[in-house]
Amino acid sequence: MTERCASWHPPVGSGIAVRFVETNGLTFEVAEAEAKDGSRDHLALMLHGFPELHYSWRHQMPLLAEKGYRVWAPNIRGYGGTDRPGEVCDYALDRLTQDVADLIDASGAKQVTLFAHDWGAIIAWGFAITKLRPLTRLVIMNVPHPMVARREMRHWRQLKKSWYIFAFQLPWLPEKMLARKDGNVVGDLIARTSCRPEAFGPAERAIYSDASRRPGARSAMVNYYRALLRHGDTIDLGDGRVEVPTLMVWGEEDVALNIHCTEGTEQWVSDFTLKRLPGVSHWVQQDAPEEVNAILKEWLPKA
Repeated sequence: MTERCASWHPPVGSGIAVRFVETNGLTFEVAEAEAKDGSRDHLALMLHGFPELHYSWRHQMPLLAEKGYRVWAPNIRGYGGTDRPGEVCDYALDRLTQDVADLIDASGAKQVTLFAHDWGAIIAWGFAITKLRPLTRLVIMNVPHPMVARREMRHWRQLKKSWYIFAFQLPWLPEKMLARKDGNVVGDLIARTSCRPEAFGPAERAIYSDASRRPGARSAMVNYYRALLRHGDTIDLGDGRVEVPTLMVWGEEDVALNIHCTEGTEQWVSDFTLKRLPGVSHWVQQDAPEEVNAILKEWLPKA
């Protein structure tokens, strides 16, 4: 079991607290903000990506609580103080989507709006398509629908950006690369690929780098990518249809995903809204929190 030590201590007065939630066989470190009206019926469940933490949603959580949502931002399996299973297959999409279902069950919420970025969005697309639990709305940030991703991977414009996925299939070397510079690579990577590096000062970078230094953390992060290629058929995406209103927010200066990844999504998502942010990086909700929050405030109804 992973040590029960929080990876982030929210500032006093932020309205955010960190707790540990027991689910079906795993314990998750969850950043939580209670709805301002005291309601617990509508859950805003927020899934982060690689190599981040629930901390990546710190700018959005108070807004959602103000709109009446009960907010949970878990560290997904392998990250921070959440349990870290040891096998590559433990990070296949059947396990990851079931984690979402288990967290929803643990919350007891009657409605769920799912927010997701990067790897969290890969999980969220799969969850919405397979309909493991009902969703009210879906918010995706900087990751394409899986059918669009398949299309784009047939083009050099995306394949050249996805080189790291193949590099991560190697044994031990990716972990060693993430351990360079006394373990500061993770925080530095986010800042270096941001369009607004001032948003990732020493304190912000340290939170991400410190979490990556936990025993087994680097292997867990890389195992997401290993499982994607080695165990990519663990869920059935069928026709790829998403039946709930979906918002996609996309930072246009994404170093890992080309802008064509936003195109054609409406073929699989009938109620689809796209908001592109020029001059904003892959780390969209941290790079441009004011712009992202304005979009969310307009698109989301009160809970």
